[in-house]
Amino acid sequence: MADTILILGACGQIGTELTQGLREIHGSENVIASDIRYGDDEFVKEGPFEIIDATDREKILEVIQKYNISQVYLMAAMLSATAEKYPQKAWELNMNSLLIILELAREKHVKTVYWPSSIAVFGPSSPKVNTPQDTVMNPTTVYGMSKLAGEHWCNYYHDKYGVDVRSLRYPGIISWKTKPGGGTTDYAVDIYFKAIEEGKYECFLNENTMLPMMYMNDAIKATINIMEADSKDIQIRTSYNLGAISFTPEEITNEIKKHLPDFEISYNPDFRQDIANSWPQIIDDSKARQDWNWSHDFDLASMTEEMLKNIQSKIISA
Repeated sequence: MADTILILGACGQIGTELTQGLREIHGSENVIASDIRYGDDEFVKEGPFEIIDATDREKILEVIQKYNISQVYLMAAMLSATAEKYPQKAWELNMNSLLIILELAREKHVKTVYWPSSIAVFGPSSPKVNTPQDTVMNPTTVYGMSKLAGEHWCNYYHDKYGVDVRSLRYPGIISWKTKPGGGTTDYAVDIYFKAIEEGKYECFLNENTMLPMMYMNDAIKATINIMEADSKDIQIRTSYNLGAISFTPEEITNEIKKHLPDFEISYNPDFRQDIANSWPQIIDDSKARQDWNWSHDFDLASMTEEMLKNIQSKIISA
């Protein structure tokens, strides 16, 4: 019997492309997109779409029963930079939505749950280079605190109730299709758009700030791969480290200049610099590579080529 999938937060940066990727595999009619409001008209028309507040248990259950949902991807969240402006709202959204879905899974309304964590779970005392799967975690942001707490709730529901919940600690995600939603790694998306549209960019991090990043195609691949893996191969039920590439604003600038030699960058670090300083620089994701054969496809050069090409095409066709 085919899985029927509900994606909460489907209009977000990752949710949009994850929905499209899952529909290619399972068929549009078997992947129900949802968000608190309608997104892009074309996206909404591609398949079933429901308006759902991710903290509304009754509405979520109603939709699960309406479509006979077997898998839930909970992508709704308030991200790092935005969460620092609205800490209580961020905590309530990020934690309550997860607990609702875990409870629904415990009650056997759904079989499998996907919930994304983040490199934000690490903090100033965590090793910065080759950050291990298990290490000191002392997040300094509300977003990171909520993700670390969520990881332990996932593990608890798996150990105590047998809930099949799976999770990845995403690095910064880079995509040309959907603008990011208030994260500290957003510069690595904005810089490509500004390079083409204006020929210059003012970066809110300093030139030597190295952070773990990933092209969206690899993020979607990893998310689908972990959900398709046999349950016995998922050895970690908090969240897996996930890595691909790491670079600084200076390094991404040099790569862009290979295609756009006149591109200029300036630096004006703001509060996001402190957040970035607390995060890892390079992630050790050997457990994901060992347990369910994770591997990434894009490096900085190939990602830059794809980003610039697709943004240019998008602008021309607009």
